[in-house]
Amino acid sequence: MSNQQPAVTFEEIRALVRNLPGPDLEAGTAALQRERQLTKPAGSLGRLEEIAQWMATWQGQHPAEARRPRVAVFAGNHGVAARGVSAYPAEVTVQMVANFQNGGAAVNQLCEVADADLRVYELDLENPTADFTQGPAMGEEECCRTMAYGMMAVEMGVQLLSLGEMGIANSTSAAALCLALFGGEAADWTGRGTGIDDDGLARKIAAVEAGVAANPQAKDDPFEALRCLGGYEFAAIVGAILAARVARVPVLLDGFACTAAAAVLYKADRRALDHCMVAHRSVEPGHSRLMQLIGKEPLLDLGMRLGEGSGAALAINIVKSAVACHAGMATFADAGVSTQG
Repeated sequence: MSNQQPAVTFEEIRALVRNLPGPDLEAGTAALQRERQLTKPAGSLGRLEEIAQWMATWQGQHPAEARRPRVAVFAGNHGVAARGVSAYPAEVTVQMVANFQNGGAAVNQLCEVADADLRVYELDLENPTADFTQGPAMGEEECCRTMAYGMMAVEMGVQLLSLGEMGIANSTSAAALCLALFGGEAADWTGRGTGIDDDGLARKIAAVEAGVAANPQAKDDPFEALRCLGGYEFAAIVGAILAARVARVPVLLDGFACTAAAAVLYKADRRALDHCMVAHRSVEPGHSRLMQLIGKEPLLDLGMRLGEGSGAALAINIVKSAVACHAGMATFADAGVSTQG
């Protein structure tokens, strides 16, 4: 991560959230009207119809296009990893980033199938965030600079953005973030992540509880929650979601950690994630609970819990299929097919 990002403050981020562009209702209405004329019974393509309208509404054009998707994977390390909350050591983050760059990870294969541009962003992997059980994970300037860096993932020409993350211990961070944002008990949000045993799960729950207790300000403001309990990859995801909204790029969110980062914006403004869909339901127990709270239904439910943007990459082909059916199917008039009546 470059240290040359412009200085940004939480107040500037809050102002941006207050002024996010809304839906393009004209494009959405055009999609709805065409959907009614296509050669199929009304509603017979199920959620593909919803996706086609959503894409048009948030791209601000009809018909929507999905020929140039991008998968952005943000990688960061967490100080809380030293507390034994993961089955893997923190150095695995660096090793997996190298695997992404060498084409050897699952997300590489899924991007190839989807004809998607994969970008991997390393976020100061040699310097993890502070251990949030002892105080804030990041300072405000550090958090804001990382959000600004995440915004750079949204470049001109990108038509669909799939977001993912890599970072040992980031499901611990996600659980703590959700506990601060939505309440409940630490155990409600905490799962086995990379496959920890019962002792590891107990350490993880204790770390989540301690993190929220050590950062009481996290309960009062979503951006403070991000700063105190999130990680670099969480902040970058928040920035990418904001930039995508401004640029009219629909977003696919990956699993628990990615959706937890997005939930920061939901708590700031319930409309801030309207241009986002959750790609898949993670096996992590907190993910289902979180999606219910933010009003999102996943596109896929395949028992996945890998992270690295894999679910969001996989869902690209669902979106492409929805857009292709909407734009390419004949209307009843075109095909000379009789309608009911």
